[in-house]
Amino acid sequence: MTMLFKNTYKYVKNNSIKKYIVRNIETATHSIKTYEQIKQKRQEALLGGGIQKIEKQHQKGKLTARERIHLFCDDDSFVEYDMFMEHTCTDFEMNKRKFAGDSVVTGHGLVNGRPVFIFSQDATVFGGSLSSVHAKKICKIMDQALSVGAPVVGLNDSGGARIQEGVESLAGYADIFQKNVLASGVIPQISLIMGPCAGGAVYSPAITDFTFMVDDTACLFITGPDVIKSVTNEHVTSQELGGSKTHTEISGVAHGSFQNDIDALLHLRDFMSYLPQSNKSPVPIRICDDICDADVPILDTIIPPVTTAPYDMLDIISAIVDEREFFQIMPKYAKNIIVGFARMNGRTVGIVANQPKVAAGCLDINASVKAARFVRFCDAFNISLITLVDVPGFLPGVHQEHNGSIRHGAKLVFAYAEATVPKLTVITRKAYGGAYITSSSKHLRGDVNYAWPSAEVAVMGAKSAASVLYKGKSNVDELEAEYIDKFSNPFPAAQKGYVDDIIEPKSTRWRLCRDLDLLETKKLENPPKKHGNMPL
Repeated sequence: MTMLFKNTYKYVKNNSIKKYIVRNIETATHSIKTYEQIKQKRQEALLGGGIQKIEKQHQKGKLTARERIHLFCDDDSFVEYDMFMEHTCTDFEMNKRKFAGDSVVTGHGLVNGRPVFIFSQDATVFGGSLSSVHAKKICKIMDQALSVGAPVVGLNDSGGARIQEGVESLAGYADIFQKNVLASGVIPQISLIMGPCAGGAVYSPAITDFTFMVDDTACLFITGPDVIKSVTNEHVTSQELGGSKTHTEISGVAHGSFQNDIDALLHLRDFMSYLPQSNKSPVPIRICDDICDADVPILDTIIPPVTTAPYDMLDIISAIVDEREFFQIMPKYAKNIIVGFARMNGRTVGIVANQPKVAAGCLDINASVKAARFVRFCDAFNISLITLVDVPGFLPGVHQEHNGSIRHGAKLVFAYAEATVPKLTVITRKAYGGAYITSSSKHLRGDVNYAWPSAEVAVMGAKSAASVLYKGKSNVDELEAEYIDKFSNPFPAAQKGYVDDIIEPKSTRWRLCRDLDLLETKKLENPPKKHGNMPL
């Protein structure tokens, strides 16, 4: 273009036209120069901290920030924001060390054909540490996600606050926390920890709805091993302190873990398919090839004839849900209760179930907290709840009482009582005492409550009841048998309307599918208030 202008300039006699040509030559030259600068900056941004840092990331068995995004999103769907932003710090010669995009990649893409906003921390740039610009980029996509009603997914791999920026970095964390809290219950927020996450960085994942981790490479802790050693003289590795095993089995901070980056991102794609876009969006429905209007005979064979014998509640879950697919949440923590997502006739549902294989399915502190938070998530996002009950009560013991089993158990009561989504309950065997009430009973506004013929709804087990009622009597065994005949069955609850029907186990799937269709238009609102005061 400039050559054309120059050739034309030779033959033009009019000075005004000559000046016009000169101006156009200058403008075109400037545009070309700017275009080249943009192209160069874009190439620099795509390389993050450089080839050597990328190779180092790969040597650790980790993908780069952009590789993670492109694996997570549908092909060619990611749209990046703020690729050219740079940090503003000038102290410690930081003005000489700038990278386009700084230490986080942000934008939106499609996951299973639906919009998702994403930030992916780039460990190749200053170890993924959070600067004020880093925080601004994250806050921007969170604001947009709220405005359009789409989930936010954070791929965390950061060394924490950028020390060179001091309080500005801390302020950035606070800004993110504020956004997390405002978005809570409005859009789903998911954190995938794929590297270190320390200090103030841990609180954002803790506020989000679900936190997943990658084995061996991810770790979460407030203070690292070196600080702990200097303060308490305890020797511990990063993985022992805050690795995936610690947080999925002991602390309950994380909801699940995966083998490596690729495994984690593919499972996360599957997980996202169960979630609605926002609290105003319907739950996703996909075509169901499973028959949903017929009996499932295997359900008649799962409950053992001996009432104290254990069985696997996952066998019942697999038999009633679509295609035997169940995405279990926190499978290694508080194993005496099962929570997770499945589909019934194509529609996403949340499932809460006691696990008789572990501690006889008793509710304890950890199980109550685990189930309560899951119930509240489902209620916030209009996901119907199915509760499968086989619970002999709350776990007794000095340790449980001293650690607050009352207030933690009350969390589960609060969650079920507060929930306005469709609530379906099936009592498969034991439903005793306060644990019966807590487990989405009719008394806590359960919509449909079924019992199998093997169900026992009572204040307590027959032996315990007989020892109280007939203490000191000679014919306790005879009286215990009488108590069993009278109360250790579903009839007393059904006669009083606390159970809507006593059903054959094999009919459970089609009944639940039918009820979910009926309750799709359910309308129920709690009294107007700013918010409840949930026991903590």
